[in-house]
Amino acid sequence: MDIIIDDAITTNSRIGYFAYLYRRVTAEIQNEIVLGNFEDNARMEIFDVAFANYYIDAYNGYTRQTPISKSWQFAFSAKNEPLTILQHIMLGINTHINLDLGLAASAVMQGKQISDIENDFNIVNNILGNIVNEMQDRLSRVSPLLFILDIAGKNTDEEIINFSLGKARALSWYNANLLWGLGVGHQDDAIRNMDLTVLRLGEFIKSPKSSFITYTLKFIGKFEEKNVGKVISRLRED
Repeated sequence: MDIIIDDAITTNSRIGYFAYLYRRVTAEIQNEIVLGNFEDNARMEIFDVAFANYYIDAYNGYTRQTPISKSWQFAFSAKNEPLTILQHIMLGINTHINLDLGLAASAVMQGKQISDIENDFNIVNNILGNIVNEMQDRLSRVSPLLFILDIAGKNTDEEIINFSLGKARALSWYNANLLWGLGVGHQDDAIRNMDLTVLRLGEFIKSPKSSFITYTLKFIGKFEEKNVGKVISRLRED
């Protein structure tokens, strides 16, 4: 993941924004595992690796031009689009939570009761939510007019771009149970349908239906830092 971030900085690719956030998530999950804060820490280590590998495999597939999910293809392909930093981050979050998280949970729990992982699954989601909130606070360093989005949406950034982190977490758990119930070898159609649903959510994040919000986002983007390395450097500052 560090290599992905370094490559993004070198090439000034906006793919690095989500990669940086997700690097923070995986480090925090690992820290919680070391502290023994999950019900089953050994299982969560396996889960964390499986979850991360969905993202890494998608990134490698994109760079090597091999087939990947439609939703990840869409998210990665937006790297050169003049979107706000927040939108680039949320495109990655959308696919990784709404698609990959359910896939990872289902895969890890095959042959076991998926309900056994629910509490730890929710802890992972809480970690992600906390880091997303922290990241939005830090974004003001590189996106000085981001507060306008809060005003325009009455402090509901997630609704503005038609994306709710809470709803995404609920959907990922539903998807995990659905895939687990279908079992290995019977999931392909369900995964394709999930992928298309996530793709549509990504399209909303990229192009909100509200013309007023679209204009607001474009205005905010004009005053953002454009150098990916500088953005990530500022986000890393304590």
